[in-house]
Amino acid sequence: MYARLVVDDAKLLGAVRWGFVAAVATSVGTLPVVLSIKFSQRANDAMLGFGAGVMLAASSFSLILPALTIAGEQVAGPWHAGGIVSAGILFGAFGLLLLDRVMPHEHFVKGVEGASTQKLKRVWLFVFAICLHNFPEGLSIGVGFGGPDDVGARVLAIGISAQDIPEGLVIALALTSVGYGRLLAVGVAVLSGLIEPIAAIIGVVVVGLSEAMLPWGLAAAAGAMLFVISHEIIPESHRQGHESAATQGLIIGFVLMMLLDTALG
Repeated sequence: MYARLVVDDAKLLGAVRWGFVAAVATSVGTLPVVLSIKFSQRANDAMLGFGAGVMLAASSFSLILPALTIAGEQVAGPWHAGGIVSAGILFGAFGLLLLDRVMPHEHFVKGVEGASTQKLKRVWLFVFAICLHNFPEGLSIGVGFGGPDDVGARVLAIGISAQDIPEGLVIALALTSVGYGRLLAVGVAVLSGLIEPIAAIIGVVVVGLSEAMLPWGLAAAAGAMLFVISHEIIPESHRQGHESAATQGLIIGFVLMMLLDTALG
């Protein structure tokens, strides 16, 4: 009810719909685990790199550039607009950094990070890590649909959904590789995707509070995604010694998302 007071129903519906599309994409990625199809670690790291490239392009072309354009239309002068977007990026990145420091979670390779974790089961540490990872993606979808460019929002959502497919696979494979059962691993990966429609609702509602919030929201979502790329995805994709494959995947993902944004946006 409150969402209807601050955001157009069509925008809210679009954010929810595409948030669930991203969640379904994460589920689709787990099918090889369900079917017991094996992938090499090199292939896993290349897919992680691909996801990082898609997110990097989405941050640049679907979030930061529109934020600069909208901020430029709202305020006088490029320095003011650039300052707003810069502040938004820093807010999103350092906000997620704070959550990363406070919330106990476990990286697939690096291990435990955050506050005391002695009383938490390892599976929930993985869940926390996945939620930290997926939240900015869903937030970006919601913020995108909160803006005036519905086509650009769909392009952004398509790109995020595309990178969620290998992400779902990597999550499930990582969980099985450390001893979790196949059904539990797939279940955790599937449930982790549900954070995205929830975050999408938050994003579209916050932006709906005021038009002035739109460039801030776009920039903050971009900052959060940049943090995830640098702090989570790239390090994980490089730790097994497959930097070249991961880098190639990143470049391919970046180029494909850039082409998608240019062709459809």
